[in-house]
Amino acid sequence: MEPFPSDRVQLPRNMIENSMFEEEPDVVDLAKEPCLHPLEPDEVEYEPRSSRLLVRGLGEQEIDDDEEDYESSAKLLGMSFMNRSSGLQNNMSVYRQNPNGSCSVPSTRTVVVCTVVFVIAFSLIIVIYLLPKCTFTKEGCHKKNRTMELIYPLATNGKLFPWAKVRLPPDVVPLHYDLVLQPNLTTLKFSGSVKIVVNILHVTQKIVLHSSGLNITKATIASAQGHQAKLVEFLEYPLHDQIALMAPEALLAGQNYTVNMEYSSNLSDTYYGFYKISYEDENSKQRWFAATQFEPLAARSAFPCFDEPALKATFLIKIKRDEKLSTLSNMPKKATTPVTNGIVQDEFFVSLKMSTYLVAFVVADLKNISRITNGTLVCVCKFCFVLPKLTRLLNKTKMSPNQQANSVSLKFVYLLHFIELIIAMGQKLCAIKWTEVSVYAIPQHVNQIGYALDTTVKLLKFYQNYFLMKYPLEKLDLVAIPDFQSGAMENWGLITFRETALLFDSNTSSARDKKLITSVIAHELAHQWFGNLVTMEWWNDLWLNEGFATFMEYFAMEEVFPELHSGASLLLMLKHYLSKDVFQAGIEVYLHNHSYGTAQSDDLWDSMNEITNGTLDVKKMMKTWIGHKGFPLVTVVRKGKIISVQQEKFLFRVEPENWTSDASYLWHIPLTYITNRCNFTHCTNAFLLDQKSAVIELPEEVEWIKFNVDMNGYYIVHYAEDWKTLIDLLKKNHTALSPKDRANLINNIFNVARLGRESLEKAFELIDYLSKENSTAPLTQALFQLSLIYSLLDKKGEQQLAARVMHRIEHLLGDKIDQQRWTDDGALSERELRSTLLAFACTHDIRNCRTTAAKMFETWMKSNGTVSPPSDVMKAVFAVGAKSNDGWEFLLKMYFSSVSESEKNKMIEALASTEDARKLIWYEGAKKLLMQNSLEGEVIRSQELSHIIATVSQSLPGYLLAWDFVKESWEKLTRKFHLGSYTIRNIISWSTSQFATKAHLLEVKSFFESKSEESSQLRCVKEAIDTIQLNIQWMERNLAKLQELL
Repeated sequence: MEPFPSDRVQLPRNMIENSMFEEEPDVVDLAKEPCLHPLEPDEVEYEPRSSRLLVRGLGEQEIDDDEEDYESSAKLLGMSFMNRSSGLQNNMSVYRQNPNGSCSVPSTRTVVVCTVVFVIAFSLIIVIYLLPKCTFTKEGCHKKNRTMELIYPLATNGKLFPWAKVRLPPDVVPLHYDLVLQPNLTTLKFSGSVKIVVNILHVTQKIVLHSSGLNITKATIASAQGHQAKLVEFLEYPLHDQIALMAPEALLAGQNYTVNMEYSSNLSDTYYGFYKISYEDENSKQRWFAATQFEPLAARSAFPCFDEPALKATFLIKIKRDEKLSTLSNMPKKATTPVTNGIVQDEFFVSLKMSTYLVAFVVADLKNISRITNGTLVCVCKFCFVLPKLTRLLNKTKMSPNQQANSVSLKFVYLLHFIELIIAMGQKLCAIKWTEVSVYAIPQHVNQIGYALDTTVKLLKFYQNYFLMKYPLEKLDLVAIPDFQSGAMENWGLITFRETALLFDSNTSSARDKKLITSVIAHELAHQWFGNLVTMEWWNDLWLNEGFATFMEYFAMEEVFPELHSGASLLLMLKHYLSKDVFQAGIEVYLHNHSYGTAQSDDLWDSMNEITNGTLDVKKMMKTWIGHKGFPLVTVVRKGKIISVQQEKFLFRVEPENWTSDASYLWHIPLTYITNRCNFTHCTNAFLLDQKSAVIELPEEVEWIKFNVDMNGYYIVHYAEDWKTLIDLLKKNHTALSPKDRANLINNIFNVARLGRESLEKAFELIDYLSKENSTAPLTQALFQLSLIYSLLDKKGEQQLAARVMHRIEHLLGDKIDQQRWTDDGALSERELRSTLLAFACTHDIRNCRTTAAKMFETWMKSNGTVSPPSDVMKAVFAVGAKSNDGWEFLLKMYFSSVSESEKNKMIEALASTEDARKLIWYEGAKKLLMQNSLEGEVIRSQELSHIIATVSQSLPGYLLAWDFVKESWEKLTRKFHLGSYTIRNIISWSTSQFATKAHLLEVKSFFESKSEESSQLRCVKEAIDTIQLNIQWMERNLAKLQELL
């Protein structure tokens, strides 16, 4: 799953974030839901301690003796009354008011009853507390040195629920689901039935599975022998989203049983589960659209299921619908049959074995375009199992980590694939397999899906060739959803997208829009293998999905769309170190060994080790990255031909003043470097830094050395005494380094300067060469770093100093801004640079940018929106137009009528960027903030809210307004977007990232501490607080220096 595309703009989580990592790092903070995500079996995230003791039972907690005795007894006493407390409330008013307002004296009976209750309760507590070495469970007192049984929680009906853990019991596994659904897009409700074939692994009398918000009306169990289904009692425990079916007799190990349930529910009004979406059609008529978003834990809100990634099964899905609508699901449609007047049922083919979070269905009025991909020869034979075994014969062949493409061993791998094909052909079990690729959208957007179809076909072909493994389904659908929280979701065979991440309008979509669409498609297609075919066993290994998808996104962009390529990742670093072919062979082994199953991190590294055959222990190396938070800082000292390198943790978070680096933070870093003796890519040298410090001895002395060639590594470099040498190199001959290396130096020096390890003066000195720079990467990196400084000073009230920073930017980049043409001409990288520079220049009124943009906006307005400005400069033109009253009102009117999502995206950003705070309010029955309207989704979709808040937060008048809105709307925000969502993370990050005072730090801390424990303990809240602390530290360290420097 991709985050909301507009969230991919460059904003660090704190002032020292490594901005060269364009995406969320694929190993650091690896979670699709970055604030909140499922944990290990014995972990319940952000649950209060008392709740954990009650829910999970005693004996699992390690607490102090006195505390354990007290809490144990308290919970034993409290559980019996938990579900009756509401019923007792009316009887608890012992003291009542007289008509005159005074309190009456309690009756004698009341006093006696209260006294007796108090004495009994006090006596029980004393007895329990004084019992030596004793803790009470449901069976009485157990000595502490013995294993204690769980205390089972209470179900909604007051009975004991037979399971106390978050993870489901291992007694039962699902094999197959028959799911029938009937959504009603008039009542906005749905009904359903599910038939689950389960296998019993251990004798049990209960089947525990997931259900959330479903009104279950009937449940039965039948044996596989065809015995009549028997009604069973079912218990519900909403805190864990679990239900338990209580069988009338023991369910025998090794036997299959069929569970059948009927239920109903409302279509969700959030972005989670089976949810409803409203939109206007070409005739401005309101229409409804139903879609799913199940990852990570929401399949259970659409049908009762075993909602854990490892519990894979096959699915037969049937959906009843209005005959005027369409349905889509993971598999191709098998048949459509009439049900009643105007209602038909679509039945889909049985799916492959997959996890519940990948199940998907859509019910809507959709149009599509399709293409049959080139046929692939697929052969099946009884000898095919030999391939993985023969591949492992490579263990007998020693291979170097940097072995190149002419490796005899690797050629042997390809020969084995050819042998497999010949054997299968000899058995005459070969066939040509085709895949139908389709892109769907609502009817008014069907003319914007052509680019997505072309891109998908190209990328699908690339992935199949790279993995040497056919895409396993007969169809692949991509659907643009009118209101979608994330960027996209990789449901197997039915990938869902936000419209801005899939729709491309040749008249209004910019080069940057094209890059975003391409990268999101590349990411989601990679998931069809990494995540869908092979799935992480539990969410703590989510990086196996996301890390690989991110890596393949970058790699596929580099191979298929080189003009759009950018980004870095941990796996990209590993690929460059092992060599392209060794890495590819390891991936092939991994996919073949774990297809249709689950995997853990070690499985991937073991597959790599099968190929390296002991020449490099990939598992040992990569565990140092998976096991540590953050990333390393490498300090380089050059003396003659001796290069000393030393690693430490890059201080990603605020640490106490007396903090010293933890010795356990030791990465195995595959360093790469070039020198003046040979500074081309094919001359790249490698060195594995697997100690705190090491020495590299060069063959001869060099004038300069540059580490992390082309930013392929996942580390920051501090050159200590050698920064001056590199600064001189850039001034004299900047093309001696590649554009990526130049961008990398800019990034690194500003980051180490923010740490206080280098002076800001030297960082500014390094970018003095930019007047000679023509490449996009270093120019945009420098602009990003300087913009961070400007924004902090501006919000801190240091407007004069901020103006001097802006003057410095104009001095460095003014000529580049003047050279930009207000067209869509040139290479894609040139067009992207044009968009960035002109948008920045117009926002800050540099040179004549606003004059040109205002003329173009006037032309567009006079044409009533029919003569659009060039797409690459549209953002700058709209931003300038929104600064006038008439322009702002016209943009708002055009936003309502535009059918181009990329154009609307630029409009909403322009509307939110106004410096007139009053313009963030309009009249729609009553005064409503632009942000408030988006939250309610009345005119502006709720999916745009984080984008609006991000834009509002960047302006001086808006950043406090954005934070006030978050505070006032927190409860509504957390109801609309679940706490673990990218939206909540980005709302918190954007609305607080500009703060740099102790007063604001205290305000943010106090606000979240006043909220629920779930909210206050979110990782993104802690990161927001870290950001403010780092901003404060940066100000204290650099404010006076900047005043001298500028």
